[in-house]
Amino acid sequence: MQGEIKAIWLKSLCIYGAGKITQELRSKGYKIAERTVGKYMRELGIHAVYLTPWTTTTRNSKFDKQLINILDEQFNPLRPNAVWCIDTTCIPVHDGFVYLTSIMDLYSRRIIGWDLSETLEVSNVIPLIEKTKHSRHISKPLIMHSDRGSQFTSEAYNQVTANMTLSYSKNSLSLG
Repeated sequence: MQGEIKAIWLKSLCIYGAGKITQELRSKGYKIAERTVGKYMRELGIHAVYLTPWTTTTRNSKFDKQLINILDEQFNPLRPNAVWCIDTTCIPVHDGFVYLTSIMDLYSRRIIGWDLSETLEVSNVIPLIEKTKHSRHISKPLIMHSDRGSQFTSEAYNQVTANMTLSYSKNSLSLG
């Protein structure tokens, strides 16, 4: 029985708990209580991974008029370090999610800085920008393009990018 429970759990990508595994077992003809499945799961050292519901991280802010799309889909700068793009990607892992924030030099299309963190907070983005500016020896102001994510519209982000021209992707709520 434990082998069957572990097989169902693995097939669910380690997400199912005792309730759903019990349903699966019963659909296969087994007569078993959810409590018994839970006991076997504890013995096997396996548990459900509860995924938080998807939430919007890019919001239509009140200061929408200030978030200008300077690039306007012109993605071919004439020199390195003229335009950087920054974005955060959510990556599902066994215990939940991690967030990969990367900075790309739009001229070379290369990732020039990245950070992996467990939270989607601006406090993870600030050191990444500082480290990337330092490693690239930035002396001229450049354009930093991002989406309208909360970490890229925060006061701390504005402070660390104060000598840069900020560009934001179009408001997805107003796109037709």
